[in-house]
Amino acid sequence: MANLLILLAEDHQMVREGLKALVNSQPDMKVIGEAGDGSAAVEQARELDPDVVVMDVSMPRMSGLEATEKIKKATPAVKVLALTRHTDTGFLRQLFNAGVDGYVVKQSASSELIHAIRTVAAGGSYLDPSLTGKIVQDYVGKQAKLSHLEPTPDLTSREEDVLRMIAWGYSNKEIASKLAISVKTVEAHKANLLKKLGFRSRIDIVRFAVVRGWLQDT
Repeated sequence: MANLLILLAEDHQMVREGLKALVNSQPDMKVIGEAGDGSAAVEQARELDPDVVVMDVSMPRMSGLEATEKIKKATPAVKVLALTRHTDTGFLRQLFNAGVDGYVVKQSASSELIHAIRTVAAGGSYLDPSLTGKIVQDYVGKQAKLSHLEPTPDLTSREEDVLRMIAWGYSNKEIASKLAISVKTVEAHKANLLKKLGFRSRIDIVRFAVVRGWLQDT
């Protein structure tokens, strides 16, 4: 199995060493670079072209938020997985708008991080399960009050299938396999539904799914 090439961006050396040992213990992953600040993370992402950057959000010289924006602009194919203690949904939205492909809380189990790395590397987006309840608390009431003002989205049945599966956390490859269509077709449906709904990130999709009770189907 081909290795997933991982860049670790974390300013605390002890934490970084622990992450490196965890990642390198996986048969399909290899750490190819380490950065102790946001600026170094951007430089190494350009030079090393990793599959995934595990990005600590709070770092010196340049924040993980700014570093993510720069990495996505310079190397769009590189996936960025945010790693942070922050669970504020406003902060979460900022990160997804900056272009992160996933968000893992540092308090989560190490297996959650490994699963998240594989998910974003495969083309999916990842939201730490511990945040789903918080999103419900912060948004479902507000969205429910406004739902009577919002027309039913004009989605095809296949677009709705793709939307549901994105909300459930499946990668593009997994969606393609389950629906017996190509990855390119999944990407086309995803682009169409995002345009129709005016969504910019997976947190918008999760909120949409929560209001409609879709997450209860998983």
